[in-house]
Amino acid sequence: MSIQTKNWTAQINRMPGATYFRVSGTVTVTDSGIMPKLVPSQVQDTPFLPLELILEDQKGILPVLTDRVVEYKIPGIHAVTSVGIFYNGELLHHIDKVIITD
Repeated sequence: MSIQTKNWTAQINRMPGATYFRVSGTVTVTDSGIMPKLVPSQVQDTPFLPLELILEDQKGILPVLTDRVVEYKIPGIHAVTSVGIFYNGELLHHIDKVIITD
């Protein structure tokens, strides 16, 4: 299955009281009931943080191309320098620029 994605970003927010690490992007799904989700990947031995893109079927009713924003967010300060987005175990996208907000 081919999958279309765009607008991937990774951010470390160091602002006091609201520290977090976040990855977000847009996934084009083929049905309005499909919801994308990012979870830690089972892929090991990578020089970057691996995340797996999962498509959950919520039993949609419209078979139409739909853009969905997907986000992975964890609290705290993290030292992530790059992120790999995987789909079905294959590298889909690599983010090599992490935005740092101080």
